[in-house]
Amino acid sequence: MPVNVEIKARVDDMDSLRERVRALAGCDARVLRQEDTFFQIPSGRLKLRVIDETQGELIYYERCDEPGPTPSEYLISPVADPEAFKEVLSAALGVRGVVRKERELFMIGRTRVHLDEVEGLGSFVELEVVLAPEEPAETGHDEAQELLEMLLIPPADLADTAYIDLVESRAA
Repeated sequence: MPVNVEIKARVDDMDSLRERVRALAGCDARVLRQEDTFFQIPSGRLKLRVIDETQGELIYYERCDEPGPTPSEYLISPVADPEAFKEVLSAALGVRGVVRKERELFMIGRTRVHLDEVEGLGSFVELEVVLAPEEPAETGHDEAQELLEMLLIPPADLADTAYIDLVESRAA
């Protein structure tokens, strides 16, 4: 499975962070609106990301829940009819929950930087360092840690769970 190293953190001042990210990326963001429906499975996480009426992605991933740079193994498959696919998966597996967000996507080197406004949760930044096959996770960890420092993201702001986990804990 492909691997990336991820970090997620809460953001208090998105405007300031956006300016720092934009300066490092050297360009403006691509804005995405995403709806992720998570399904009940015994291990890992499975979500259907609806991009628009005719385009989606089925994403399976495994990642430990801990703050700081964490390796994530994932598989992604394109989906041509996301609503029909969602209906089938919902019937077969059951829906765990839905996460809606507006995402600003920047690239800094090989790192995807997401500035996310998550419905019901607030503002977050996600860093995803995409690793080459057979590349050690430590390399991505070091790159992510360096970028955290460059963006002035304090360790106290790091989040240790996925958005779906935060949505569930908020609902409880």
